[in-house]
Amino acid sequence: MIHRKSERELQYMREAGRIVALTLQELEKAIRPGVTTKELDALAEEFIRRQGARPAFKGLYGFPASICTSVNEEVVHGIPGPRRLQEGDIISIDVGTEVEGYHGDGAWTFPVGVISEEATRLLEVTRESLYQGISKAVAGNRLSDISHAIQSYVERHGFSVIRDFVGHGIGRKMHEEPQVPNFGPPGRGPLLEEGMTLAIEPMVSAGTYEVEVLPDNWTVVTKDLRLAAHFEHTIAVRRSQAEILTRA
Repeated sequence: MIHRKSERELQYMREAGRIVALTLQELEKAIRPGVTTKELDALAEEFIRRQGARPAFKGLYGFPASICTSVNEEVVHGIPGPRRLQEGDIISIDVGTEVEGYHGDGAWTFPVGVISEEATRLLEVTRESLYQGISKAVAGNRLSDISHAIQSYVERHGFSVIRDFVGHGIGRKMHEEPQVPNFGPPGRGPLLEEGMTLAIEPMVSAGTYEVEVLPDNWTVVTKDLRLAAHFEHTIAVRRSQAEILTRA
């Protein structure tokens, strides 16, 4: 069942989303060659708790950290640890927060120092594909209009959309109905109604869309080990223009 949110519920989600955005801003300042992903996780957890929120990923389905840190060919769900970032890496950071029982979820992919031309293009295209999808998240459209906008933009620029992992509804739970694929034809799926809240999150590869999960049972990597990027906003469906909730 898809739950439409009241204005009171949206207020809690705006606050959770605001803290997600602020956390990503803090992490961006700390990203540099030599920093470990575990250090970024500690910074994020301390910052989220200081804002009066709970790091929603910690313990979710058994996940051991407060953020997901996915480097280079890692697509999503990377576990923070002793890995030190190097010049030229890209790192996708996924942040989830909970405020008064309501959730915010957002992700951004950051460059580490100077990155390659291909990596720069991948980040630009993936980020823009997110906004292409958000532009379709208006009342009266169908869910797959979001999916189609993302896929068509990504593939037009020579990259691939990951198929095995998708966006989702969000609210009292981190993951609610409906699933929000980043691919597919337009005009299908549930009718979008005002007050629906979605986490839209294109995951894009420079090579194949095929992925595999590493032995840690969390980290997802591209099968061809080409670079991957991940951008995500939590949004509320409105009549004329979606409201982005994960903004500072």
